[in-house]
Amino acid sequence: MLLSQQQVDKIREQSLRMEKDGQITEEVLQLIYDHRLFHIFVPNELEGRMTSLPDAVRIFQECSRIDGNMGWLVTIGAGGGFFASFMRPDISRKVYAHRNAVIAGSGMPTGKARRVEGGFIVDGSWKYCSGSTHATVFTANVIVEPDEEQVEALSDEAPVIRSMILWPEQIHINPDWNAFGLKATSSHQISATNAFVPHEMTFDITEIQAYENEMIYKYPFLPFAQASFAAVTLGIAEHFLEAAEELLAQKPSHPSIEEQLTTLKTDLKRSETAFYSCITQSWDQLLREERLLPEQESAVSEQCISMAEMSLRCGQELFPLLGLSAAMENTTVNRTWRDLQTACQHALLRKYR
Repeated sequence: MLLSQQQVDKIREQSLRMEKDGQITEEVLQLIYDHRLFHIFVPNELEGRMTSLPDAVRIFQECSRIDGNMGWLVTIGAGGGFFASFMRPDISRKVYAHRNAVIAGSGMPTGKARRVEGGFIVDGSWKYCSGSTHATVFTANVIVEPDEEQVEALSDEAPVIRSMILWPEQIHINPDWNAFGLKATSSHQISATNAFVPHEMTFDITEIQAYENEMIYKYPFLPFAQASFAAVTLGIAEHFLEAAEELLAQKPSHPSIEEQLTTLKTDLKRSETAFYSCITQSWDQLLREERLLPEQESAVSEQCISMAEMSLRCGQELFPLLGLSAAMENTTVNRTWRDLQTACQHALLRKYR
């Protein structure tokens, strides 16, 4: 267990306040810093605590079981460590090598960059930047505008996308996160206007610059992200079932509802076992061969989507049976249900037929 039961209880005591305030408390942030949870994919040389994917996914699950907002923020913040291999070592040291370092940002190329001497001028806005209010650095993808002489030559080619590293003073946060769940994740829109970014503060996610021996950076990014988010849904689903069980214990006995709860707990555990088996097999293959075969990547993606679907099923099937008391927004069962619905909306966890 990552945290003591006393620490878990302390975090959960603050869950309602965090939701109302729209961000996690300083006390919870300090716990995250103390355990270096934002640094589990950061090389040890950069004051990180490099962790294997199976172990990291279990951390995401546990944090999400404690509190959905905490789990989401740890998962997103830790995922930023993946970029260390794309940065020059001197830049990654500036970005990561201090206790409270954490990246927020967006992979959508909704900004533009114009080349100037020494770097780029960046303008744009980016949605859903979780952790925006406590981020120490931001990354954002932009489309690089071609020089005039390049326009005709590049007319039939895909646009050049590059990642920009921006400091908080270069970013404006627009507090627009108004989802009905995961309210304390500060997943606001950010924007930059006429921001100068030196060339060395940019990177291309197809070009490894350093730490090429760290195995996590050899894991394909899509299944890596899917495994991380699927673990969040699993942890929140566990907390939801726990809260539902506590609520049912306060009501007259309803054998059919209790039977449904038992069935969902069993099915969720079965899915969890299959999920971790698949993640572990893929990690072992990476350690042996330093790559994943396409069929293994597909298997991981399918298993992650299946895990999220099972997690969502827990809420969809049980919540309508819990009565009017579950509709109260200040209850744990209601909050965890809303967090679960919100987490499962992520595009990487949905199957498009």
